[in-house]
Amino acid sequence: MENSMVFIGIALGVLIGSLVVFFLLKGRKEESAPAAPQVDLEKEIRRAEEEALKLVREAQEKAEKLLKEADEKAQKIISQAKEEAERIRKEAEERKREIKELEEGLHSKERQLERKWEVIERREEEIYRREKEVREFERQVEARRKEVLELEERLAKEQEEIRKLKEQEMLELQRIASLTVEEAKEELLKRVEEESKLEALKLMKKIEEEAKEKAELEAKRIVTTAVQRISPQIAINYTTTAVELPSNEFKGRIIGREGRNIRTFELLTGVDLIIDDTPDVVTISSFDPLRREIAKEALERLIEDGRIHPARIEEIVDEVKKEMDERIRKMGEETAFELGLHDINPGLYYYIGKLYFRTSYSQNVLLHSKEVAHLAGLMAEELGLDAKLARRAGLLHDIGKAVSHELGGSHTDIGVELCKKYGEPDAVINAIKAHHEEEPVRYPEVALVCAADALSAARPGARRETLEAYLKRLEKLEEIVKSFKGVANAYAVQAGREVRVIVNPEEISDEEAYILSKDIAKKIEEEMEYPGQIKVVVIRELRHVEYAK
Repeated sequence: MENSMVFIGIALGVLIGSLVVFFLLKGRKEESAPAAPQVDLEKEIRRAEEEALKLVREAQEKAEKLLKEADEKAQKIISQAKEEAERIRKEAEERKREIKELEEGLHSKERQLERKWEVIERREEEIYRREKEVREFERQVEARRKEVLELEERLAKEQEEIRKLKEQEMLELQRIASLTVEEAKEELLKRVEEESKLEALKLMKKIEEEAKEKAELEAKRIVTTAVQRISPQIAINYTTTAVELPSNEFKGRIIGREGRNIRTFELLTGVDLIIDDTPDVVTISSFDPLRREIAKEALERLIEDGRIHPARIEEIVDEVKKEMDERIRKMGEETAFELGLHDINPGLYYYIGKLYFRTSYSQNVLLHSKEVAHLAGLMAEELGLDAKLARRAGLLHDIGKAVSHELGGSHTDIGVELCKKYGEPDAVINAIKAHHEEEPVRYPEVALVCAADALSAARPGARRETLEAYLKRLEKLEEIVKSFKGVANAYAVQAGREVRVIVNPEEISDEEAYILSKDIAKKIEEEMEYPGQIKVVVIRELRHVEYAK
């Protein structure tokens, strides 16, 4: 439209110029003409000029009108374009909001899947443990079944022997009724001989008890000496770790815009970050102590640095993980040097250090392994055995627990593979298997490692036990004891480390009470799992009451 107006203006200008030039030239040619024609010419020129001005004004009016129409159309087009742009912007914002909600939902689903995966892993470990217990129980049931069959056969033989003895006794009584003096003397000597055998049995029992007492005193002296010479602190790792903040302002910075910072942190570290109303405190929750330690170190560095955003979080977490690996390896090396084991393959340092971040019944596995190594080494020195080999086997007897939760399977099998890979001696392999009775003890140092492992696990404060499990253990102990014939009552005392058995004196003799204590101890060993040892005390008391009137 604007180009058309320009062309019209140019055309009018050219027309007016042409008319002016035409009349000027015509005037020069007719200068010599008479005066009257000159007047007519000037009139014509004025008229032409007026017409030209009129045409110019009309052209301008048309141009202004056209410009006004063009402006109105342009304003209308612009208004429509703005409305369309506003509509598109609103649609884009609505779409962005929907995408944002979808992203938040996806992140929430990811966290839920991670938590479910951790639950599945824990359940798999529990199922594996239960399967192992079932297999062990089946093995025990099979062994018990064989024992029952043997006992039935033995009982049948004994019943047959008793029947024969009764018949012989009846024959003897019939014969004694017509004995001579010499025959009576011989019968008396036989009775004396039987009583002497009974006295010999009592003497043997006394000698056995004295030997046991002396052996127990000597064993207690050696164990007490070993325990007194070590005093490691046992650290119990919990499932949560608290991190202090300089102020509550950091909670918002840790969460980040729309929660992106906390999502990134949880995804990279594998922990749950709990931010509640507790002032100046953030809680890190995870069943893995190593993950909690990495998360704690990374969070403290982020708070100290002040720059908390996803890129910085990823950088700090990677840095802390690398440093943690080096710290674990250094911890394993220091542990080996502390025990004087300078020839251990350096490849095992990382796995030894990693035991610090594993617990067994709330007992720190690395500190437990060090304690076992010290106890076994000290007892080996007392007995004149290879103390260094005992410490080596004690330190590495649970090495499989460093990676068993990652690879799956028995920690004894994994520990054997690791030690074979790094060239450990056969005594260490035997200790790994034997301390769970998966193979017999082949070295005296390994026997000391098994004893030290039981001592470290059973000493007061080493492991925690729930009240329900504790009560069930005591009830089962009393049930086993009461299952024997002649037992009037049973009481588990000293937190289940001793059971006192009250027998009926009319049914059980002193010698039978001695045998009963051994049978009860054997059955407890077969049917129960317990730390340390259980003392069985059989009490036989015969009371005669009479009143003087």
